[in-house]
Amino acid sequence: MEDGTSRLNGWCAHYYCPWMPNFICYMYIYKMKPLLYLIYCRRPLLGAFKINFHVLWLWFFSSILFSQNYNIGHTSANFYDDIRGRTVSSEIYYPSNIDGEDAPIYPDMFPLIVFGHGFLMSWDAYENFWSSLVPEGYILCFPTTEMGFVPNHQDFAEDLSFLITQMQSESEKGSSIFYNSIMAKTAIMGHSMGGGASFLAAENNPNITTLINFAAAETVPSAISATSGVVVPSLLFSGEDDCVSPPTINQDIMFENLSSNCKTQINILNGGHCYFANQNPFCDFGESFCNPNLSITPNEQQDITTDFLRIWLNIYLKSDQSYLSVFNDSLQLSNRISYSQYCNNFIMEDNIIEADILLTTDMLGRVTSRPGVQLDIYNDGTVKKRCVIK
Repeated sequence: MEDGTSRLNGWCAHYYCPWMPNFICYMYIYKMKPLLYLIYCRRPLLGAFKINFHVLWLWFFSSILFSQNYNIGHTSANFYDDIRGRTVSSEIYYPSNIDGEDAPIYPDMFPLIVFGHGFLMSWDAYENFWSSLVPEGYILCFPTTEMGFVPNHQDFAEDLSFLITQMQSESEKGSSIFYNSIMAKTAIMGHSMGGGASFLAAENNPNITTLINFAAAETVPSAISATSGVVVPSLLFSGEDDCVSPPTINQDIMFENLSSNCKTQINILNGGHCYFANQNPFCDFGESFCNPNLSITPNEQQDITTDFLRIWLNIYLKSDQSYLSVFNDSLQLSNRISYSQYCNNFIMEDNIIEADILLTTDMLGRVTSRPGVQLDIYNDGTVKKRCVIK
């Protein structure tokens, strides 16, 4: 059986992009710009169903040209939790017209992401996340609690949960820099210890839209036990060669136990534990004892992570369902990952069509009944794209 890489080479060189040098199609479009691949390499198929490719092309580039690219504002905040009698310090990055400290937030509404750090790791190790996500219209809030040698995982989880409700309330305060700026769409994220704590915080929590974590580690109380109480759509990232929090005894079990109606685990081939973040001496020192020679670079691992993360956030925090097909196509075609997914037979498009299906094909026009990206062709000439995952 051909793998996805060899099939893609053949498609680009001999069928989908005959006017384009194969190495450009494969190396640039597939590896670097999967969304461009979907447009370039689907041209003949789209044309077969009389869809105007030039309209799609114009739409794609206009979305790039006219999409907002925000600057990054930053503020530090201490919030007091009356219920626990505890001050929760935080560092917050948000869209602005200008870069800088306490810059005015851009006048719009933005989704919120609350991010939990790893053991002995400071929030500033995660600049790779805020530098890529804030310009795309997200507010990132990092608690700076429990950064010592003996962290309390339950307290940290409650800090994450508290910041979600606190930041939402800040949007209702006229005196707050975030007044009228935070949408009721929230992701909870975390790395390593923070990933484990994100499960504790998400358990039976109605204020969370989606959960995403990176190399999540077991905690006390047990993050693995808490996963059964998580029902929101969840995306778990693992590193294949992570020796600090090995997937087989951590994220694999967490994924299986999740009660989410849609869940995906992405395992980055050759990926490590610390490379989800920027360089951190404590994390790097610990990983060097068990795997000092990772065959992937931090930039490579972070690029893979960001590629999939952005698409997921567009789906669940920006409610753009058109990215579902991009996400699932990318999972199937990427040679940089392996993955597991369960989405309860989730269908991307649920528009009711008063016509009978003549046949269902895959993206190459082959009749299929297998899970994956499908085209339903109706007897009235309508074609609908969907994704069925079992």
